Amino acid sequence: MKINKTNAARLLDQQKIAYELIPYEVDENDLGAEHIAAQLGQPIERLFKTLVLRGDRLGLFVCVIPGAEEVDLKKAARVTGNKKVEMIHVKELLPLTGYIRGGCSPIGMKKALPTWFHESIMNYDHVFCSAGVRGLQFRLAPQDLVRAARGTVADLIVQ
Repeated sequence: MKINKTNAARLLDQQKIAYELIPYEVDENDLGAEHIAAQLGQPIERLFKTLVLRGDRLGLFVCVIPGAEEVDLKKAARVTGNKKVEMIHVKELLPLTGYIRGGCSPIGMKKALPTWFHESIMNYDHVFCSAGVRGLQFRLAPQDLVRAARGTVADLIVQ
């Protein structure tokens, strides 16, 4: 089966970052990380989801967190230098990032946004994240993903 490269994959190619594109079956009624992890046969802790937030000072930014976790808005505000942050509305996702829900990658957004990764990403030799479309995930080394997104590692999740 031929897998078409996404813009995110082409950006990784330009940076000479090794990755694997892993397809999975999309369920339009269940776009959650648990479904994707099950489709990939991988532990949910290795699957990282991309969330776009808006801060009162920084504006738009990205948090990449483990699939089963929830972003802690207070922690996200603190590490990004905001007083208050909120998730953007799903209808804003495509116009702001070029991606749709269930296919948002931290790589290759319309405009590069400041990006933070939950610190647990560094616990693994490889992780999974969206390759920029529903039905396709990247498998790559976490340090390469953080570098490609020009990201910062921090504590971002609800404990």
